[in-house]
Amino acid sequence: MTLASGLTATRQAGAHPLARYRGEFPIFRDKIYLNTCSLGALGERTRRRVAEFLDLWQERGASAWYDVWWAALAELRRRYARVIGATPEEIALGPSISVALASVAEALDYGKRRRVVVTSLDFPTVAYQWLAKRARGIELVVVESPDEVTVPVEMIARAVDERTALVATSHVYFTSGAIQDIAAVAEAAHASGALCLIDAYQSVGQVPVDVHTSGVDFLTAGGLKWLLGGPGVVFLYAREELARRLMPGVAGWFGHRDQFAFDPRRLEFHDDARRFELGTPALAAIYAQLGGLDYIDEIGVPAIRGVAAALTEDLIARARERGFQPKVAAHPQQRSAIVMLPAADPAARVRLLAEAGIVADARPGHVRLSPFFYNVQDDHVAALERLATRAGH
Repeated sequence: MTLASGLTATRQAGAHPLARYRGEFPIFRDKIYLNTCSLGALGERTRRRVAEFLDLWQERGASAWYDVWWAALAELRRRYARVIGATPEEIALGPSISVALASVAEALDYGKRRRVVVTSLDFPTVAYQWLAKRARGIELVVVESPDEVTVPVEMIARAVDERTALVATSHVYFTSGAIQDIAAVAEAAHASGALCLIDAYQSVGQVPVDVHTSGVDFLTAGGLKWLLGGPGVVFLYAREELARRLMPGVAGWFGHRDQFAFDPRRLEFHDDARRFELGTPALAAIYAQLGGLDYIDEIGVPAIRGVAAALTEDLIARARERGFQPKVAAHPQQRSAIVMLPAADPAARVRLLAEAGIVADARPGHVRLSPFFYNVQDDHVAALERLATRAGH
C-alpha cells in the first residue's frame, strides 16, 4: 500500500466543508494530488460532460452543431463571464493563452507607442508575444523583481510612459504564488494612456476576480488549472469599448460576423469580443470546461478561496516548522494557493514524492505544492514528511 492509498483509506476526513467533493476526483483513490497549479484534477462531472460530447458526436455527427454544440459555446462564454464579473459579449474563446495573447498583440496600434511593459516574474509566454515583434520595432521593457517574489506596482508605474502601448503582467505570479494588485496596475497603465492586459491563468478559479471593478482592459485565463477543465480551452476578456473598436490583425472564420456567407472577398468582424476568435473550437475541451465549471459555480470562488487560503497558511506554517523557507509573499492576503519550497534538486525531490504517490511539481530551484478545495490537511502533511525525511530537516 502506498502512503497515498493509506491516507485515503484511514485519514481522508477533512477539517473543512468542501472536503465532501474529494470523492468526485478519482485521483485521490490512490494518490495525493498537490499540483492543481499545473493541471486541475479530473472530476467525475467533467468526465460525464466529455462523454456527453462523444455520445452526441456518435449519434448525430455534424448535425449536433446546429443546436447543441453552438449553444454550448454560448453557454461557456456566459459562464466564463460570470466567474470574472464580465458580460458574455466581452468574452472570446480560444485554444491557448498564447493564441489569446497573439490576438491582442496583433490588434494594437504601435504607431506612436512602441513599448510593452512586462515583469521578470511573468510566465514567459507573455513576453514572447512581443519579443517576436522586435524586428518591427517593438521594444519590450522587463521590470525586475527586487525579491523574486513580487514586483511593487510603483516600479511598474515608473516603467510606463507616453511610449507605452500596453502593460502585460500576471494576477498571480507562477514563480511565487504572489497576488498582484491588478487594479493598481491598470491605474498605472491608464495614467500614461497605456492599456492593461492581465494573465490570470493562475488566479481565476482560486482567487476572486472582477474585471469591471479592477478596470483592466484585457484578461485571459482558461481551463487547464483552477477552472478544472483541462487543456485546450481558454477565454479572452476584452473591455466592451475595445471589443467593438480594435481590429484584429489575425483572423479566423469564427471571428466573422457572417461566417456562413463563405465570402473570401469580405471580412466583417463581430461587434463584440468574438472578433478575437479564430478557428473551430475543440468541442471536447469545451465540454470538459463546462464540467469543471459545474464545480466552480456550485461552490463559488469566494468559498474556494477561503478553504484554499486556510490550507495554504497551514502548509506554510508546517513547512517553516520543519526548517523549510517557503518563497511566498510577506502577507497572507497576498498569497495564493501556490507554495514554493526551495530545493537543491527539485526534480529529484518531486520524483521522491511520486514514489510515495504524491503528485507535485518542480520549478527552477523549488518544489511547488498547490492545495485546492479538494485537498485536506493530511495531504500536505504527508508531502512535507516525505520531503523533510529525504532532505535531512
